[in-house]
Amino acid sequence: MIKINNAKLVDNSLVDIEIDNGVITKLGKAAGGKAKDGIDASGKMLLPGLVDLHTHLREPGREDAETVLTGSVAAVAGGYTSISAMANTNPVADTAGVVEQIYRLGKSAGLCDVNPIGAVTKGLNGEQLAELGAMADSIAGVRIFSDDGKCVADPLIMRRALEYVKTFNGVIAQHAQEPRLTINAQMNEGSVSARIGLPGWPAIAEEAIIARDILLAEHVQSRLHICHVTTAGGVELIRWAKQRGIQVTAEVTPHHLLLTDELVENYDPIYKVNPPLRTEKDVWALREGLAEGVIDIVATDHAPHPAEDKDCEWQAAAFGMVGLETALSVVIKTMIESKLMGWKELVDRMSIKPAQIAGYKTQGQSIALSSVANLILVDPIATWQVERSKLHSKSRNTPFHGMELPGLISDVIYNGAQSMIASKVVKVASGSNE
Repeated sequence: MIKINNAKLVDNSLVDIEIDNGVITKLGKAAGGKAKDGIDASGKMLLPGLVDLHTHLREPGREDAETVLTGSVAAVAGGYTSISAMANTNPVADTAGVVEQIYRLGKSAGLCDVNPIGAVTKGLNGEQLAELGAMADSIAGVRIFSDDGKCVADPLIMRRALEYVKTFNGVIAQHAQEPRLTINAQMNEGSVSARIGLPGWPAIAEEAIIARDILLAEHVQSRLHICHVTTAGGVELIRWAKQRGIQVTAEVTPHHLLLTDELVENYDPIYKVNPPLRTEKDVWALREGLAEGVIDIVATDHAPHPAEDKDCEWQAAAFGMVGLETALSVVIKTMIESKLMGWKELVDRMSIKPAQIAGYKTQGQSIALSSVANLILVDPIATWQVERSKLHSKSRNTPFHGMELPGLISDVIYNGAQSMIASKVVKVASGSNE
């Protein structure tokens, strides 16, 4: 049994709770004072565990960058009790066999739910549909399909995918990037790219695919999810689609809520990411879209790379940033401290809504009697400094190194067992410190 005393909920009420057999068995008004046993949560907020719909775990194939185990540890350190593993592994997760392998690795790690995302097309080549039905029927029960890292550029293939997943209430998560408009693109197309001489990546390359796929989703009456929206124009397109009742959802990453293309002026590949960092105008449009609910969720796009893939000249460097361990703090900084959102909205965008989109039934639940205990405790006032060498991920490619961020996670409870105690990740199965 786990007891938590004097915890604050998003409605500012103080509660004591008890957890037994994986669920909340007692929930009542805090008795006050320091309890004799249990976790003293005074000054901390009790939130549902975070849910990420966009995580790159690299296993199988690039275990030098990340594994399911190390990615799970990083997830727990960031307050996540559920993550979703993208399909661009080697071999690609385009068959029931590969998604089941990833699913079993997640179960073996035992630190959080690891939900495989299946590829839309075989080998991510955009030419032939992958085994969508077989992956959906596998033990992994895949419901999200994405070629993320690549766009499903062929409109006929995209239409067929949307039609296929409709039969089992699946969703296509599109990496919106028109490939013909981004050949050799290295950063956002704009004044900075012109000034420093790097090939530009126009906003229209993203917006053209968003517009096309919104219309396709409306035509076939299927579910579409837009990955990592980065432009003000993209936010407006999604707003228009929602006003028409089209089944579209969208995500934004923490780094696109905070960082801009001005950072690229020093040619540091730590800021090289796909899609690229955009302008201050885009950043504010994304924040406002998230606050309004036009953008439904925050997703990390956690993209680990070994040092040699980033410690090189800009054009040779890999695209991507790690993000699991800093996501909550960045959202607190950009959305809570700016008063664009409250804690209730943060929980909705980072826990409840992601679980609803994916159909993760035991995640993203309100804190209530008999609900599965996937919970985190956060000190909203405490700050911490990002130090790349102290990250739990196998990779160190964080753009936030040296930055002081708000929100310190002290405890994580996954399926009723503690996977983080006093800010230390523990292995649930063995109880040893990570």
